[in-house]
Amino acid sequence: MKTVRVGIIGGGLMGREVASAFARWVALTDISVTPVLHAVADVSPPVLEWFRRVPGVALLTTDYHEMLADPQVDVVYVAVPHHLHEAIYLDVLKAGKDLLAEKPFGIDLDAARRIGQAGTDTGRFVRCSSEFPFFPGPQKVIAGVKSGAFGRLLEIRSGFHHSSDLDPTKPANWKRSSRSCGEIGVMGDLGMHTLHVPLRLGWKPARLYAQLQKGVPERPGPDGKPVPCDTWDNAMLHTWIDTDGNAVPLRLEMKRLAPGATNSWFLEVLGTEGGMRYSTAEPKTLHTFRRNGGSQVWERTDLGFGMPFATVTGGIFEPGFPDIMQQMWAAYLAERDGTLGDRFGCVRPEEAIASHEVFAAALRSHAGQTVESV
Repeated sequence: MKTVRVGIIGGGLMGREVASAFARWVALTDISVTPVLHAVADVSPPVLEWFRRVPGVALLTTDYHEMLADPQVDVVYVAVPHHLHEAIYLDVLKAGKDLLAEKPFGIDLDAARRIGQAGTDTGRFVRCSSEFPFFPGPQKVIAGVKSGAFGRLLEIRSGFHHSSDLDPTKPANWKRSSRSCGEIGVMGDLGMHTLHVPLRLGWKPARLYAQLQKGVPERPGPDGKPVPCDTWDNAMLHTWIDTDGNAVPLRLEMKRLAPGATNSWFLEVLGTEGGMRYSTAEPKTLHTFRRNGGSQVWERTDLGFGMPFATVTGGIFEPGFPDIMQQMWAAYLAERDGTLGDRFGCVRPEEAIASHEVFAAALRSHAGQTVESV
């Protein structure tokens, strides 16, 4: 087993999830790399205190530069507000560390391009975070597309719905300000999740029409007084892709205000001969469409624990978010090690940049109520 020492910058929700994934690494049975959480940096000392319970952590610091100066750190995972991405990602790469970056890979397209160029210039291994395609359901859909069994593609739908902002009394945070979240708003939060599979399958939108929506213009600030919230809460992107010489509609949906959806990622691909539909709202269920002679049939399959990287978990059980977080890290470390094989991988820098090209076109489209080229 090769050991990779990891540093985390940003010890909040996602940083703790990473620590949990590493703590359960023994569950994986077919990977030759073991991550060790070596250091954590966060500006908040109380946040750092949580990581004292994690065995093996050698450095807790409020200054991430101290972590980057540690020669034992091999890989750095960064989970911070979007306006901090570029400066920290560039510092990580200049320090000679490999990077797993949280989406959206910079606050805007220009930042994403500069980060991507820095990765090329330094020769470091860089990927962007996106966990949900590692569920068994999306893996089945991806395999179905690659097999050609769906015939001529007719329509594709990919999206991420949650309802975290339905309550207008929920206090404002950094995601409610374009200064820190970016002008792209919800597309920065959820768009990479929505575009990961389409881009990996070669389905980059060629043109699009965007409908963007702001749901709650003000929320309580730190002192309880209303503060403006100027980011987009919902985004519907009606796009066209070119595949096999055909123009195929691809609808991308990203919503913070989706009544009834706690945190639902979904993917649907339909063709003349078949199709598949999957949603994390039903994490064990895959819906498959096929033509049977003159009949049209939808089948329901109860999925088990068929993950890209095998584990000790029994095949009859269902996976959850901690499992796909671990699978994403397994994919990152295996690809970095050259042992990923034909398994699904993390978001590449060029895919992260392509997602920003889509988001930039969406802003232009909504502003002018026009169809825009990407």
